[in-house]
Amino acid sequence: MNNNSAKSPMIVSFGEMLIDFVPDVAGVSLAESYAFIKAPGGAPANVACAIAKLGGNAAFIGKVGDDEFGHMLANLLNKSGVNSDGICFDKDARTALAFVTLKADGQREFMFYRSPSADMLLKESELKLDLIKQAKIFHYGSISLISEPCKSAHMAAMKAAKQAGVLLSYDPNVRLPLWPSPEAARDGIKSIWDQADFVKVSDDEVEFLTKGDPKKDDVVMSLWNDNFKLLIVTDGPEGCRYFTKKFKGKVNGYKVKTVDTTGAGDAFVGAFLQAVAKDPNLFNDENKLKEALVFANACGAISTTQKGAIPSLPDKAQAENLIKEAK
Repeated sequence: MNNNSAKSPMIVSFGEMLIDFVPDVAGVSLAESYAFIKAPGGAPANVACAIAKLGGNAAFIGKVGDDEFGHMLANLLNKSGVNSDGICFDKDARTALAFVTLKADGQREFMFYRSPSADMLLKESELKLDLIKQAKIFHYGSISLISEPCKSAHMAAMKAAKQAGVLLSYDPNVRLPLWPSPEAARDGIKSIWDQADFVKVSDDEVEFLTKGDPKKDDVVMSLWNDNFKLLIVTDGPEGCRYFTKKFKGKVNGYKVKTVDTTGAGDAFVGAFLQAVAKDPNLFNDENKLKEALVFANACGAISTTQKGAIPSLPDKAQAENLIKEAK
């Protein structure tokens, strides 16, 4: 545990943690893959590790199986400096697995093993509510909304955070194979849309949610809600766009040699949330916001240069170096 993190405001991530199996060779299908590299993953857990790697104060709440993989993941969080008091172990269900195909350009496809997996079985009674109430920011995705009892736990956690005056951060992380249908995914993701203070979506997700052209600002703004302090659209290597009540704009990305895009959005979100936790006034100050997004873009870019989501997360010095080099 680094010393700054105990003093800096806490960011609690809620949701799934699992094992990604990534082929050792890119550009082949799952069937053609010969060997797989075991890579810890799950977007909310990646975000927590990203924050800790940058020297921030991160906690994770979720459920894994009481199996080798589950204990491996809990140990990894501890080693990464993430508070793991909110992790539960399920005696009956296994830790979730995902087989990820890397296409030649580093983009990916997923095949999940969750029938049901431990993360889906987190109950409201198992929530560490005191941890949530101490947070500055409560961050979550949409996979935890797919099935009960996890959905009810998710709703209760959000409610407790909101009542305690905690900022709510939402990255839907659309994973269509996990939902019963695309319509169910759209409805489920949008069911909690108006609760968040801050939402981050990728350009692909804008297209999925709106059925419109994600490059057009008016299409993006159809997702705007007046409760939001900020809406961010990530455009992959192009960088990101930001929208607030008072201003909007674009921050360019970084050109790097991309190997695996898994976890790039989580590296971006972790870096950005870390900045917000330190200075919640960011939402009202365009220059400060842009500075935070430049840094978040650098973190997202660096994370694509290595396989696996968590092993490839950058520290502060790496991100600062990339920004310097680009200048």
